[in-house]
Amino acid sequence: MADRRRSWWGWGWEDQALTEEQTAKLASSLSGRFGIALEPRPAPTLDAAALAAPRVELPPPLAALASVDPHDRAGHAYGRSYRDVVRACAGSFPNPPDAVVRPTTEADVVAVLDWASDAGVAVLPYGGGSSVVGGVEYRGEGGFGAWVSLDLTRLDRVMEIDRTSRAARIQAGALGPVLEDQLRPHDLTLRHFPQSFEFSTLGGWLATRSGGHYATVYTHIDDMVESMRVVTPAGISESRRLPGSGAGPSPDRLFLGSEGAFGVITEAWMRLQDRPRFKASAGVRFHDYAAGVEAVRALSQAALFPTNCRLLDATEASMSAGVTDGRSVLIVGFESADHPVDAWMARALECCRDHGGEVPETVDQGRGGAVGAWRNAFLRAPYTRDALIRMSMVVETFETACTWDRFPSMHAAVIAAATDAIEAVCGFGLVTCRFTHVYPDGPAPYFSVFAPGRAGSEVAMWDEIKAAVSEVLEREGATITHHHAVGRDHDPWYRRQRPELHGRALAATKRALDPAGILNPGVIAPL
Repeated sequence: MADRRRSWWGWGWEDQALTEEQTAKLASSLSGRFGIALEPRPAPTLDAAALAAPRVELPPPLAALASVDPHDRAGHAYGRSYRDVVRACAGSFPNPPDAVVRPTTEADVVAVLDWASDAGVAVLPYGGGSSVVGGVEYRGEGGFGAWVSLDLTRLDRVMEIDRTSRAARIQAGALGPVLEDQLRPHDLTLRHFPQSFEFSTLGGWLATRSGGHYATVYTHIDDMVESMRVVTPAGISESRRLPGSGAGPSPDRLFLGSEGAFGVITEAWMRLQDRPRFKASAGVRFHDYAAGVEAVRALSQAALFPTNCRLLDATEASMSAGVTDGRSVLIVGFESADHPVDAWMARALECCRDHGGEVPETVDQGRGGAVGAWRNAFLRAPYTRDALIRMSMVVETFETACTWDRFPSMHAAVIAAATDAIEAVCGFGLVTCRFTHVYPDGPAPYFSVFAPGRAGSEVAMWDEIKAAVSEVLEREGATITHHHAVGRDHDPWYRRQRPELHGRALAATKRALDPAGILNPGVIAPL
């Protein structure tokens, strides 16, 4: 790990990016599919990304924790959304952080916030930098003349384990693999695996109300929290560790989803689980997508609580699961640390048969067939996206949630709006849909867009498509985000979704906890 470097412009590890040969092969394949010539640009070099000189100098105690290295500053300038990677790939960094600060203690975090409040410097908590909604990029809100990126990944230890209560006190800078490596010897797991797991932190999950890989029950990080400790410019907030409480509004809920605007989460007591021993997965095919939707609704309302319950439409199934016969695919799975899951799987497959699903003769642990193909494509998708960006493709996603009664109308309206926008902006392209999470009262659909772009115009093209579908989500009563968070990109629609009084309460909270307004200005709380 010490010899590996994160990509400064794209997703993940530099050594995991598609090779030039793989990129050329992908370009050739897509050229045939779309009937156009796609020519990948050379991978960007840091030398071509001219970064302005830092505008602020940290005092000596904090300077020892800070880096002004170009690789660090470029890597912390943006998150990792499509529009972020397009700009970074083009070497466009008009406002990079003036420094990247890596505290080693909570006292360091306090010192950074005290200094920044006095100096008038914005502070943006970075998490693992996997934000896809403009959550870690300062765009000048509040008029601060300089800003620093606060990277807590040196605060990454599991400090204490309560095996009796099955919980642990964990520092917020722990990246997913670092956290799980420390729990594994105790045969425990947090069991929270977002797609960004390798490159996101516990604090980032809490600050954005992250949704994990699992489709039901243990989905949102919110429900795994016992207590939190948060450093704010006004002082430290630490909630009492309890399995549940009816004592007024929850102090943890104030900071969950606050995206670093109210304080910096430094540690949390988290509810854990025993590591699973029993697993089963299956891929069920549907000729009729609507029948697949009804099967998923039946599963979600049957109290079976599948670990995985992802319905891929026919286009998504073709592109990522190797199912090219025009059918939709439902990937359903169960796991348990306590008991075999055969009975649960059998009942789930019975529900699928009741709705016309073609059930496989055998089930597995998700390593073969459509299930394994989808899993591999899912894990490699961000690296593939980066290669497509080098071809000026428009490749991005958006997600939402709605109640079951609204889903048919919402789905049809979103597909129509996205298709119309793609045709108007790009000429042609594809829109796919899958369910990432399901609830008894509704699904969380996840849409993907693939279309040819024009070099130099990709960000504007995506912004136009994104605005069109976001307006539809608002009109259809769906949420602007289910698990990607608000950041800056979703802010216009978030402000329309939340009650006006709630917005005023958030503004008052911001003034109380961050009087100088230095923390992630422009995010969540109105300026």
